[in-house]
Amino acid sequence: MQSFFKRQIALPQDHGSWVFILSPLLIGIFAGGTFRTPSLYLIIAAMCAFLIRQPMTVIVKSISGRRSAADLPAARFWVLVYGIVAAAALIGLILSGYSYILYLAVPGAPVFAWHLWLVSRRAERKQAGIEVIATGVLALTAPAAFWVGIESYNSNGWWLWLFTWLQSAASIVYAYLRLSQREISQEQAAVKSRGDWWRMGSRALMYTSFNVILSAGLGRSALIPTFIFIPFLAQWLETVWGITHPAVGWKPTRIGVRQLIVSILWTVLFIVLWRQAWTS
Repeated sequence: MQSFFKRQIALPQDHGSWVFILSPLLIGIFAGGTFRTPSLYLIIAAMCAFLIRQPMTVIVKSISGRRSAADLPAARFWVLVYGIVAAAALIGLILSGYSYILYLAVPGAPVFAWHLWLVSRRAERKQAGIEVIATGVLALTAPAAFWVGIESYNSNGWWLWLFTWLQSAASIVYAYLRLSQREISQEQAAVKSRGDWWRMGSRALMYTSFNVILSAGLGRSALIPTFIFIPFLAQWLETVWGITHPAVGWKPTRIGVRQLIVSILWTVLFIVLWRQAWTS
């Protein structure tokens, strides 16, 4: 039985991915203003859906010869555990009158299948595109938690989804920039001009700049809280700092920790500004 309890099979090993499920969940819960029993059902279902990716990936790797077949029993065990718990939580949501929330899970199926296909082809690494799309699926937990909290559908939930997705997408692109910077040697870095670093970071800067402009414009139009651009401004400033201070020689852990701090700051600022605007 002890062979089933392997952390590398039961839990995601890309530790930075946790923020992409926890941030939208927290934003949706706080935006909803009330934590109810169905909110707990939603959290359990969402976390199980997030966690099941790891054992499913292990199964695909084992079948395709990338991992030992000895990992299959433990992986199947955790798929069963997460599946049963998720099913029970979803039944709780349905019985509580939130069956419409389940429609938000539909986009996740093809994205998950795409990920597993890439794993079977040994091509899942450095796939920024699918990672951005996947965070869009995870961001759907924000409107779900919001609607459960207010006990009804409200179109403002889609703003929560959009902004949490935009933040996650910009975060992913920026992370790839920092990882690319660390792969540059000190000798190569010494001959790069300031313009070279800015060109290298242009995509990340474009993402964060777009987020600031969009959130500020929508805020001025009174469609969303006026100052909701501030969290995006913090992310933009981090991107500018990262371009002007390349991560040459940095360890991945250092990059990940800094990314985590920025994501936490963004989440806290977003929650405070959103709640303050709609409760004042």
